Amino acid sequence: MSDATERLIERLAGEAEPVRRLPPPLLRAGLWLLAVAAAFAAAVLLFADMPEFVRRARDPRQVVELAATVLTGVAATIAAFQLSLPDRSPLWSLLPLPALFLWLASSGYGCYSSFLALGHDDGSLAESSHCFRFIIGFSVPLAISLLVLLRRATPLSPGRVAAMGGLGVAAIAAFALQFFHPFDVTFLDLGVHIVAIGLVIAGMSLAERLSPAPQAA
Repeated sequence: MSDATERLIERLAGEAEPVRRLPPPLLRAGLWLLAVAAAFAAAVLLFADMPEFVRRARDPRQVVELAATVLTGVAATIAAFQLSLPDRSPLWSLLPLPALFLWLASSGYGCYSSFLALGHDDGSLAESSHCFRFIIGFSVPLAISLLVLLRRATPLSPGRVAAMGGLGVAAIAAFALQFFHPFDVTFLDLGVHIVAIGLVIAGMSLAERLSPAPQAA
């Protein structure tokens, strides 16, 4: 070992500061979800039409759809925090898939039932555009805050982590929409919802790619 190498090792040993470990990913995900839930509850109390929501929530299919939507958001968020660590298995990406499938299936069934009852798709572009703006607008602040937290772990596969986080954010936004959506989802609505969710995932992934790499402390 050369003298230069020895001096480098001595300098690093003398100047290096201890690295503060991040809290467990499940705890970090839980704290973020708790903060989102608190802000969401305040918005619902102030602005949502709760009597109308309660009326619609009496439908068992609607309950299944709501539960599947929020479970998709929670599971995808947990998976994103898990995947942000280098020693976690890529199989965490599969965690939100059962809830996601149930969410899309229950929404599609609701659209089909409404179509059979009415004989036509009762959606309008104006109503669907409102849903689109709500999901995008609700997702932006959540995506920014989540991306900042996920990047603290310096993940080895940031694209996968960001995409999973985008799914979590978009699902939470879609769940929130149900409290301000005074009509049943139509096929047009469902298509617009899917497009909005895809844009949130793509936008969060793109933001991760364009962001400068975090500097080590």
